[in-house]
Amino acid sequence: MAANAEYQERRIGARDGLPLYVRDYGDPLSGGVPLLCLAGLTRNSKDFHTLASRASAHRRVICPDYRGRGESPHDPDWRNYRPEVILDDIFQIVTACNIHPVIICGVSYGGLMAMALGALAPTLLAGVILNDVGPAVDPDGSRRIMAYIGRDRPQPDWPTAITEMKRTLPTLALADDDAWRRFTEATYRQGGDGQLHFDWDVSLAKALLKPADTPDLWPLYRTLRRIPVLAIRGSLSDVLSEQTFGRMATEKPDLLQLTVTEVGHVPSFEHPLVERATDDFLTQVDI
Repeated sequence: MAANAEYQERRIGARDGLPLYVRDYGDPLSGGVPLLCLAGLTRNSKDFHTLASRASAHRRVICPDYRGRGESPHDPDWRNYRPEVILDDIFQIVTACNIHPVIICGVSYGGLMAMALGALAPTLLAGVILNDVGPAVDPDGSRRIMAYIGRDRPQPDWPTAITEMKRTLPTLALADDDAWRRFTEATYRQGGDGQLHFDWDVSLAKALLKPADTPDLWPLYRTLRRIPVLAIRGSLSDVLSEQTFGRMATEKPDLLQLTVTEVGHVPSFEHPLVERATDDFLTQVDI
């Protein structure tokens, strides 16, 4: 364990011994329900720093890096990037941190993991935030993401990398240059060659490109009916369609929904509307 001004850095062993990196914010004895932040497919704990720093005033916040992302080491066998292995890693982290129940904040892929946990461990969940994801993933968005994540695209320096991020993700709509810098710094890391490389193992795409029938995820979503859920959508999202967003409310009439206009996949937790909705939701679950 290493110390930081705002969080503890932990290494938690997966079932196969891989040391998973976790940022642990806040006081374990805080009265608020702990928050477990699950990142997007290739993203990592850095994406949640602003949210975690704010939320940790009232609760413990756990932000893991999935295997092969961020500070968690690459797996020598790309087959271990399958969702069921990632889910087991999450169980190991929850057990090691002794957090139960939790509120899960799931961004994109992390939201799919939250729905799966609703089926596998229903008593674990006290509430869920789904950021720009639902039980049906728009094929256009899925194709775009898969075409992007499976090949490294080295950048010579940070200004060039920021420009590349703005070009690649024009609908991300971050607030200012500082926000784009933070997002880019959470996307790349400097390699031994002096260049900036994606901060994930591009081999993880292999585990998701294997031919398979697309499972019906609506039964997983229905396991969340008994708990509070906040669903957030960017109006320009190519991952969560307006039709799916509407059906989510039909399936769960008490669903709290927020649409962020002129924003694509995914709305930032630093957006004022998202920040307010998230804080209100966490307070509601605590009551």
